[in-house]
Parts: sequence; C-alpha cells; structure tokens
Amino acid sequence: MARPSPSPHKPRRKAKQAANATSNLINVSLVESHGARAPAFPLAAFLWPARGTVSQWELLPLILMAAGLFRWAAGLWGYSGFEKPPMFGDYEAQRHWMEITTQLPVSQWYFHDLQWWGLDYPPLTAYHSWLCGKLGSLINPSWFALFSSRGSHDPTLKIFMRGTVIVSEYLIYIPAVVVFVRRYSRLSGVATWSASVALVAILMQPATILIDHVHFQYNTVMLGFVVASMSSMLAGRHLWASVFFVAALGFKQMALYYAFSVFAYLLGSSVFPRINIPHLLAIAAVTAVSFLILILPLVVGTLSDTRRGIDSRPDVDGPRPPLPLFQGLAHYLDTEAFNYPVVEQLVQMIHRIFPFARGLFEDKVANFWCALNVAIKLKKYPPELLQRGALLATLVSILPPNLVLFFRPRKDLLPLAFASTAWGFFLFSYQVHEKSVLLPLMPTTLLLAGGHGLSKNIRGWVGFANILGCWTMFPLLQRVDLAMPYTVLTLLWAYLLGLPPTSLRVYFHEGGNTWSQWLTLLIHGSFYLAMAVWHVLAHFVPPPVDKPDLWVVANVGVGAAGFSLCYLWCLARLAMLSEIFPGAWFAKKEKAKTQ
Repeated sequence: MARPSPSPHKPRRKAKQAANATSNLINVSLVESHGARAPAFPLAAFLWPARGTVSQWELLPLILMAAGLFRWAAGLWGYSGFEKPPMFGDYEAQRHWMEITTQLPVSQWYFHDLQWWGLDYPPLTAYHSWLCGKLGSLINPSWFALFSSRGSHDPTLKIFMRGTVIVSEYLIYIPAVVVFVRRYSRLSGVATWSASVALVAILMQPATILIDHVHFQYNTVMLGFVVASMSSMLAGRHLWASVFFVAALGFKQMALYYAFSVFAYLLGSSVFPRINIPHLLAIAAVTAVSFLILILPLVVGTLSDTRRGIDSRPDVDGPRPPLPLFQGLAHYLDTEAFNYPVVEQLVQMIHRIFPFARGLFEDKVANFWCALNVAIKLKKYPPELLQRGALLATLVSILPPNLVLFFRPRKDLLPLAFASTAWGFFLFSYQVHEKSVLLPLMPTTLLLAGGHGLSKNIRGWVGFANILGCWTMFPLLQRVDLAMPYTVLTLLWAYLLGLPPTSLRVYFHEGGNTWSQWLTLLIHGSFYLAMAVWHVLAHFVPPPVDKPDLWVVANVGVGAAGFSLCYLWCLARLAMLSEIFPGAWFAKKEKAKTQ
C-alpha cells in the first residue's frame, strides 16, 4: 500500500511551544510574589486579565477607546485664553490661523496683522489650519469670519476645535506610536502583553494631554511625524524616515530638536559597516524633494496671486520697506523680477519661524539660561553674544549623543539618542518655551516599550522626567485656570505606574537594594519633596512685594536641575548600552538579563 505523499505545508507550532517562547521574552511588568505571578503596579493590574488570553487585535481597540475617552474628558475643562482678553491665548491663535488661511490669499498668510497672532509656524501647519478652517466653515462660517470672530468662545466652536485635535492625533500620532511600540518591543524581545502595558502608559502621558487637549495645541501632529520617522528607521526604511521627518519640520520648527539625531543615524547607517554612497544620495534626494513638495503650494499660491495683482502686504502704504532678513541686500535685489514675490514670501516665512529678534527667552522656563539669569542678568549682554553662547552650549550638549549614534547606528539606541539630544536643546538652545519640554519627554517615554522598559529603574526615571515636566508647566496652566486637570492627570499617571507621590515601591527592588537604588531614591525623593513643598508655599504663602516672581523662579531652578539629571541619565545610559567604551560592563550586564 502506497504511503500518502507528505503535505507541502509546514505544520503549525504547538501552542505549548509558542507559550514557552513567549515566556522567555522580557516581561518585567510581572513580579514573583510568594511563587505566584502578580502585577507590579496598578496599570499592569488593570490589564492583568488580558495577558495571554486576549488577542492584541481585541486589546488594541480597547486601549485606543480608553485613550480617546480620557482625551475627550480632559477637553471638558477650559482652555488657554478662555475669557482672557486682549489676546485670548493659544486657542485663539489656532482659531485665527484657520481664519486667515481660509479667508486670505496665500501670499498674505505670513504678512497679515502680525500683532494679532501672526502665523509663525512652517507651511504644513498653515495647510492643516486651512483644512480645519474649511471643514469648520461648512458647519458655521461665522466661526472664521475675518476680524469679527476674534476672541470667540462659542461652545459649539470649542467642541469642533477639540475634535480637530483628537482627529489629527488619531490620524498621525497614535498610529505612529502603536507601530513604533510594536517594532521596538519586538526588537528588544519584549512580550506582547508588556508592550501593550507600555503602549497605554505612553498614550496616557499627562504632559501631551494637558498641553494639546486641555491648554490647546497640535503638538502631537509634529511628534507623530517624528515617531513615524523613528519607526521607519527601526524597519530599515530610511527614505520614508526622511519623508516623515521633513513633514515634522514642516509642521513645527521645534522638530529641529531631533534633526541632529536623524542626520547622525542616517549618515552612520550609510557609512557603517561599509560606505554606501547610493544610499546616502538617495536619502539626500528624497529629503530635498520632500522640502520642495512642502513649499510648493505656498510658491504656486504666491505666483498665482501675483498674476492676479494681489498684494502680499496690502497694509503698507507707499514704498515697501525691505523685510528684516533683506536688510543690507535691498540694493542688490530686483523687486520687479518675476520670482521676487516668491523670494519675499520664503524670506518672510523664515523670519517668522525663527524669531531671533525676540531675545534669548521670553518667559521663565526651566532651562539653563533662565536659571542662570537669576544670578546673572543676561539681558544686559548684547543679543549677538547670547545667541553665540546658546549655539555653543547647545552644540556641546548634543555632540556626544550624536557621535555615539553616528559610530553606533543601532536601532535600539534611537530613543536614548533622541532623548539626550532633545534634552540638550531644551536646556541650552535659543527661545525655549515651557511647552517645549514635550519634545525630550516623547523619546524618554518611549523607553517604556524597550528592553526592561517597565522595570523599576527605567520606570522610575521616565516617571520622574514626566512628573517634573508637568510640574514645571504648572505656572503656565495655573495662569489659565487649569490647575485641576493638571492635578488629576498627573496624579492618575503616577498612580497607574506606581510612582511617587502615590507609591515609593518603584525604588525598592526584589532581591535586595544596591547603593545605586538608594542613591536614586535620595535624588528623586528630594525633588519630589521640593515639588510638594513648592505647591504648598505657592498656594498659601504670597511672594514678597519686591519679588513677585519668587515661586516661579524657584520652579525654574528646581526644574532646570532635574532636567539636567534627566539629560545626564539618558546620555550615560546611551554611552554604556552602545558599548562605545571598551569593556562596557553595564552593556554586558543588560545583555545577560535578556538571556
């Protein structure tokens, strides 16, 4: 009797083997308690029933719905500038940009009434505002009527504006984070369930919710493009990484915080282990084409307006004064040339995007320069000197992480390199705002999805950076009556991850506590205590009459010191994990944990 021919299909692996393989993955969100597995912190406890029994395709929609619910609930509070004339805050700025991009010719976008929230972001923000404004005008044209709609607090308009933030985030930021977490966790050997816990922690990050969904902005659009660029690097799709990063720069110029890391990684990948000139040229070509596509609507719109006789500066009577960046070049420019309006438009856009004339800083921010200004009044020095000092200090701070990333262009080092570079920019660069802390916090928080990302050590440092970041933004939020959402969202995130002030267990490891753990507890504990004492004093003790900004200045000093520690921690961990130094015992120890 003839034997049946063997099946051409490979047999499936047994479920038991798959389970054993999964059990070998890093799953540090679990702890052993008296021989039985138990969740290590409340967020793991909430997702505990889903471990190993619920498909990720069932769990992911639940995570996204919960994240969306918290965002919408946060939006029920007020927003920046609510009933606070004369300028009405960031909410009015975003609404006004929808107004001018839908009601004015393209050539006037960057020139119109610059004293009333003049457009000062790159073209992709303008296009996004145009799209949102067009959609909103279909619902109620009076929301974006030129001049008459200024300072509008229509409750229905608020719902629409909140909706645009959530939709924009769910189209760009959240898909990028989901894909990044999946790729980064697989690269690091992290179990699917642990990756899901990390995803919830990242999406519930309080700082982004407070600024975008409460205070009101669209930072997560830019951050989403950056995460998409990092995710493309993990997948080895460097051309797409370039496209996404150009989109991030095209939405907000603050994406420059990451530019050196993107450049260092892509260049290092083209040089090591061997030089790949075609690959490098392809990246350069795609980047250049992406920038050209980005500005194309602005260029075409300006040329079209010029042909129709539309003046880009109708408010200027008589001879048109040269733009600030044209000073000294006015005699060499042919104002009658066909391309002059385009050049003028691009120069004005650059001048608006990079406001060097505003000085080293406008408000009190928890970075090096504002802290130094307490002891040395920096405004007495020439602006040119301060600009050079900021440039030099920034380069010194960002050079080490990017040299590491260039010589070790490894995918697992991306979040740490991006975080170190962004912390350096935040601490030392020119014209930093309180909300800019979102940029270093984003890659720092993504560390939760990597190897041992939910371990107590990394969770403690990531949590410290996030809670300190929210705390430094409290004066900004308090000025617009948003102290309550700050308190709720920050304490909720701290509770979910088992962090101070709700718990100190993150600093006590099983199997004994080393001197480094006690040192971390001492350092972090002193900052948490300072934050708590500051809140009590700022609430109950009025500042002296001759020092009305005393508590804000104290916030700046403590925050700058804490952020400096975060920068040093990221840089030290990057250097050790990269094995850039011979015999890096720390990297070998980390590898041993995963085996």
